[in-house]
Amino acid sequence: ILYIEVNRKKKIIMNYKFRLKPYAHQLTALEKSWNKENFAYFMEMGTGKTKVLIDNMSMLYDKGKIDGALIIAPKGVVKTWYEQELPTHLPKHIDNTTVLWQSNITKSQQEKLDSILENEMLLHILVMNVEALSTEKGVNFARKFINAHKTLMAIDESTTIKTPTASRTKNIILLGKQAKYKRIMTGSPITKNPLDLYTQCEFLDPWLLDFASYYSFRNRYAEMKTMHLRGRSIQVVSEFKNLGELSDTVKQFSYRVLKEDCLDLPPKNFIKRHITLTPEQQKVYKQMKDHALAMLNGKVTTTMTVLTQLMRLHQITCGHFTADDGSVQSVKSNRMNELMSILEDMDGKAIIWANYQRDIENIVDEITDKYGPESVVDYYGLTPQEDRQDNIRKFQNNPECRFLVGTPQTGGYGITLTQANTVIYYSNGYDLEKRLQSEDRAHRIGQKKTVTYVDLICEDTVDEKIVKALRDKINIASEVMGEELKDWI
Repeated sequence: ILYIEVNRKKKIIMNYKFRLKPYAHQLTALEKSWNKENFAYFMEMGTGKTKVLIDNMSMLYDKGKIDGALIIAPKGVVKTWYEQELPTHLPKHIDNTTVLWQSNITKSQQEKLDSILENEMLLHILVMNVEALSTEKGVNFARKFINAHKTLMAIDESTTIKTPTASRTKNIILLGKQAKYKRIMTGSPITKNPLDLYTQCEFLDPWLLDFASYYSFRNRYAEMKTMHLRGRSIQVVSEFKNLGELSDTVKQFSYRVLKEDCLDLPPKNFIKRHITLTPEQQKVYKQMKDHALAMLNGKVTTTMTVLTQLMRLHQITCGHFTADDGSVQSVKSNRMNELMSILEDMDGKAIIWANYQRDIENIVDEITDKYGPESVVDYYGLTPQEDRQDNIRKFQNNPECRFLVGTPQTGGYGITLTQANTVIYYSNGYDLEKRLQSEDRAHRIGQKKTVTYVDLICEDTVDEKIVKALRDKINIASEVMGEELKDWI
């Protein structure tokens, strides 16, 4: 039952049959938002904002207010929306047809895509990756969909439209003008740069923030200074101002919740983020899969056993290639971009585990470039012994140090990292004990928050089998052998 407070008394606004019972903070989000034309779910990763959006969408459909939903999300989560979130949370009584946008599709897939433009008496759901809205084909189809329905349009991880000059930002804002209801969702709306709010809110309604342009908004909330860089002058933020006023304004059309506020959440919360192989990876991966041999830039790698072949395939999904002569080459990969997208959307501190030393070094470099050298420490085989305890203390006690990057082999045992409530597996090994031990670095005595675990998974590769086995508590190194491994590959 949903309530709204009127004159300090609770009034029932809807008796609604959920597919899964919501938590208290999710009910609060729905009570504040369900029938609003524009609303922002600023809910930290792991607090269930996806379920809130699906329930909100279902309520509006039940009330006859919408018959279409356009969900726009980053590449890493569109498949999760389509395969996991919607089937799990959409109430059984709602007749629907759900389609995942694909730019290169077969004739039968095109027919299914076209079917959601037909105005039948059911809820039509279109899930699109945000990158498609940079293309004419994607924009045109989204426009057709919105115009064919009474549409709710939602942007998951709405910081993807924070750049006012980006073509996809402009396209999405224009499309939003034609949608009946609009929602944005992100776990980190204002902590990185308050100016990022402007285009997210402009999508909802250009006048929510009461500014006619981005520049007038910027002048109100930031002091700018001129910097001279490589022969040209650029404007950068010197300091922010009037942020209390901005916060009060945003509260009128948003709901903000952190994991530490959600006392009813389970102690561990697991999330998947999907990645696709790049064309370069696909080529090398197929060679190794088909022939237990691959070649890149004249360098060859071969394998003699199925387990070694599995390892080589896994390395390729992570973006590198080890040749028979011991040399290592990079293979263009989407994995690092997905990791940085997750970091941008989260608050607080995070542990990032990776299986290969090469990945540790690349991750530390990327984080250093974006967040500064004080933001990250490492804990792996090449971390000097005299630095290890200092790195743990820095992570646990220094607010500026937000990320610890390490390998489960080195950092997965005997250390306490309870300041983190997000644990990201950039890549996994095959040893179940190391996985469980590394999970418990954050989830142990002293942890007062729910811990969210995020697995980066490369679609249609051995990556999927590895993560599934570990989550099913199977020790790959000792329990998965011979013919079963061949089936994996």
